[in-house]
Amino acid sequence: MRFLEQKAAVGAAIVLLAAASEARHTHNRPVQLETLERRHGHGHSHNKVHSSRADHKDEPALEKRDICSFPLTAGLVAVTPGSENRGWAMSPDQACVAGKFCPYACPPGQLMGQWDADATSYEYPASMNGGLKCDSGGIIKKPFPNKPYCYKGTGSVYAENECSQAVAYCQTVLPGNEAMLIPTLVGAGKTVELAVPDTEYWASTAAHYYINPPGVSTEDACVWGDGSKPIGNWSPYVAGANTDASGETFVKIAWNPIYTGESTFQNDLPKFGVKITCQGGGCNGLPCSIDPSEVKVNGVTSGNSASGAGGGNFCVVTVPKGSKANIETFDVGGSGGGGGGGDETPEPSSSPDPTPT
Repeated sequence: MRFLEQKAAVGAAIVLLAAASEARHTHNRPVQLETLERRHGHGHSHNKVHSSRADHKDEPALEKRDICSFPLTAGLVAVTPGSENRGWAMSPDQACVAGKFCPYACPPGQLMGQWDADATSYEYPASMNGGLKCDSGGIIKKPFPNKPYCYKGTGSVYAENECSQAVAYCQTVLPGNEAMLIPTLVGAGKTVELAVPDTEYWASTAAHYYINPPGVSTEDACVWGDGSKPIGNWSPYVAGANTDASGETFVKIAWNPIYTGESTFQNDLPKFGVKITCQGGGCNGLPCSIDPSEVKVNGVTSGNSASGAGGGNFCVVTVPKGSKANIETFDVGGSGGGGGGGDETPEPSSSPDPTPT
């Protein structure tokens, strides 16, 4: 596993890629933002999700009482509820069975607040143990009984959609199988808070999102795809964010290395772009933009762009404590299709904060 660390130097962001152990012991600042294309070294790739049917096809048949039902009244977001997972943030062909931890999706802006208390580092198979514990008899238990199912993130990053159609953001499930199953739909002209973790989140990991083309529903986008369309895990862009102990937030946008390197549409320019803008000023790393009307596939407009795992190019912006950043999507050639990078953007339209569940 590789991590991304950013430091400020002479008014510019310096991006360093390092192994987790090296980052923890060599640099003065803690690890900030993991790379979006992570490999465990145990068979995880874009063609295979952890715990797919192939991983458990030889398990004995389970009685109905050994399957845990999704908690419909807990304020959670059901993922493919008509499939075998029955709403849990798991592969559609995987049931929540006795002896397993079962992750779940939270409303936009909120993070999963339950996971295996013994899983304290990003190592397989413990990294799969997110959510609630399913015990025999179909009884679900909270690992942390006094904590909510979901809680609000740091509130430092928003998704702003200047496209003419809605845009689906699909967050990966971690701890869990790391498939992009957690949906956030941003309507045309709307701004929605994204869930951004701080160091209290599981193993101090970051949030990761796949950004789909305008007009694709979350039902179609936030499922593991087969590469026939540039959506889901094959979408052109990815993003990530986390907040460190000092209150600084690190926001990353990148080309999806699967789109640029292994897909049948690797030479096709997307019809929308993405950029990071800053509310309140003080952000470091602007401009940070991917505008297909100005760059080719895998091109990034930034003074500090770099290439990540799998060859996907990216840029990172540091957001000071108290400020906020927008990840803005825009139609190429439209009024929102500029190169990005201004220090000021309007405050997002306010909406009531969701109540932690």
